[in-house]
Amino acid sequence: MIRVPAEPAGTFPDAWRHCVGTGRLDLALRRDYQDSLALLQREIGFRHIRGHGLFSDGMGIHRPYDHAGTRHVHHSFTHLDQVVDAYLSAGIRPFLELGFMPGGLASGDRTVFWWRGNVTPPRDLAEWAALVRATLAHLVDRYGIDEVRTWPVEVWNEPDLPDFWQDADEQAYHRLYEATAHAVKEVDADLRVGGPALSPGAGEGWLLRFAEFAERRAVPVDFVSRHAYSSGPAQHVPFGVHQTLAPAGRLLDQFAAPRRELKGTRLADVPVHITEFNSSYRPDNAVHDTAFHAAYLAPVLVAGGDLADSFSYWTFSDVFEEAGIPTALFHGGFGLLTHRQVRKPAYHLYAFLARMGRDLLTRGDDHLVTRHPDGRVTVLAWAPVDPSGATPGPDGHTLRLSVPVGGRGEAFLRRLTVDEEHGNAYTAWRRMGSPRSPRPHQIDVLHEASEPARGHRRLPIEDGRVDLPLTLARHEVAFVELSRVEDETPPWWDERRLLGREPA
Repeated sequence: MIRVPAEPAGTFPDAWRHCVGTGRLDLALRRDYQDSLALLQREIGFRHIRGHGLFSDGMGIHRPYDHAGTRHVHHSFTHLDQVVDAYLSAGIRPFLELGFMPGGLASGDRTVFWWRGNVTPPRDLAEWAALVRATLAHLVDRYGIDEVRTWPVEVWNEPDLPDFWQDADEQAYHRLYEATAHAVKEVDADLRVGGPALSPGAGEGWLLRFAEFAERRAVPVDFVSRHAYSSGPAQHVPFGVHQTLAPAGRLLDQFAAPRRELKGTRLADVPVHITEFNSSYRPDNAVHDTAFHAAYLAPVLVAGGDLADSFSYWTFSDVFEEAGIPTALFHGGFGLLTHRQVRKPAYHLYAFLARMGRDLLTRGDDHLVTRHPDGRVTVLAWAPVDPSGATPGPDGHTLRLSVPVGGRGEAFLRRLTVDEEHGNAYTAWRRMGSPRSPRPHQIDVLHEASEPARGHRRLPIEDGRVDLPLTLARHEVAFVELSRVEDETPPWWDERRLLGREPA
């Protein structure tokens, strides 16, 4: 039995909710996207949202034109205003990623994704800097400097990969970063700018050389960023992939890497933001839809705040089209939510964390225990998973806690469960025959199947503690809340007389 301390060990870090990822920004103009975001914010409540494509042609900001024989550039913010308005009305702020290259400014035609984000450097750095200044100045004018100062500004996305930055040209990225960072600071010195948003495959030298460049050139860097994924090479099948997964601890190793690599440099103490993380880096890997995925990520969300200032789940919704328009409701998308707002098991992992208290009592390889100011004690527990495919024995995973609730009498327990059978619309969808376009009544069934199992009971309090045995099913994540029972039953009430008969 694990004896949970009565006094908190500190505050449980909430770096897990600082930011969440999204598909390209112009998707935020869609109703299903906004409906999904409203649900997410109502039940979880992230602080920032980050996505690609701010300067891509779909947003229509950079608009070159000719007049009287001279080339000019008009900056249009029609879509940007609608996107940011939608975010702020949902209670979430932008984490601005500056990219990709507008077609009218691009030095080449190399693109990435189905929607063709241009990944070439600007043919004119001064025009790029003017675009950055104009965009941020517009945002400051529209939303106020105090508001925009809370929005981190990240320069580009994974420039160490040829797919995202032409030839992965490191020196060209340094030039882009320098011009961008100075442009940001020209708008307001207190705006926060950073990068380089490296991929998990970037060698240690990339970030160190970035730090050396920033010091040598006196370039402002207010935070550093990188990404984390734990999957192996893609094994392609039509409209999907399979991949091996490393143990979840590999993600935590990647979260820790920036501070390790930057030790002793000028950037050693700046905030670290993991601006993308997930198991698979593919938007068509069915593991994202499963209960396994929730249990796999649980220890990462619980421990990640010790290693980074934020880590942003990629992404909140399957309204996402980098590999093309999805071919089925469940298609292995990154999202916590499918189209039509069907909750996945990983969504519930986040929703459970949102119910945890701020005071950290204890945590371990399979549990987290916190307390709320009103005395409620909350437990997040999960069945450890083996990404090699091995499964636990027939009795599941057992955890037993001695939980301090104080007082005497009895405690009220409520439990929410997600596993292979509960809170798992993917399982129901597979049993339906994997309908590509579920009919309305099937959508209703999937929403019903996505609800966690719920239970409640009373447990005795002895010496201010509750003995809490938990048996977790395969791939289960459970949320448990304990509170002292304050019995207000009237003295005349007798449950035995419910049907009007005198008790024997």
